[in-house]
Amino acid sequence: MSGHLDYEINKELGECYLFMGELEKAEEYYKKAIGSNGVHPDPYLGLATIAVQRGALEEALSLYHKAHNVEATDKSFAGIGLIELENGKHEEAYSMFTQALDKNSECMVALFSLIRLGHEMERLEDIIPYLKNFLEIQPDKFEVRYALAGCYVCLDRKDEARTELERILEADPANEQALELLAQIQA
Repeated sequence: MSGHLDYEINKELGECYLFMGELEKAEEYYKKAIGSNGVHPDPYLGLATIAVQRGALEEALSLYHKAHNVEATDKSFAGIGLIELENGKHEEAYSMFTQALDKNSECMVALFSLIRLGHEMERLEDIIPYLKNFLEIQPDKFEVRYALAGCYVCLDRKDEARTELERILEADPANEQALELLAQIQA
């Protein structure tokens, strides 16, 4: 078997075991994958996920950085961002999430974390472009459109909020969240 095939098989097995919640076996295969062929970010990302599930945040951060040094991807940016967020480092987390979205505007972890930080840090104006970019690709993702409407409401831009809520209700007339928020801004 070639080194690359070895790598692929071990990585896949790591992912399967991780998905099934068998952390020990997942860890074993990710470590084999790291040893099998060249350097790839995925096994480090897998090991970082395991570390997070075990609550070993420092170890997870170091593994995300290893993955990141091999190849900076939206996943490594988002992973580092999540740990920074857990550690209360909001500026660093914010920066990581925006960089994740610059690489992949559909990175949900980064997007929802950025929405949360945008509210906490009062930077809603800054996160709106990321929500709009996402909606250009996935216009029917109502949670994101609702979040955008929420940003507009907080910024007292009610007409723009109404437009977003009406788009949700056109497709999903019984959407309770959208109906409630619309009722609030029309009150």
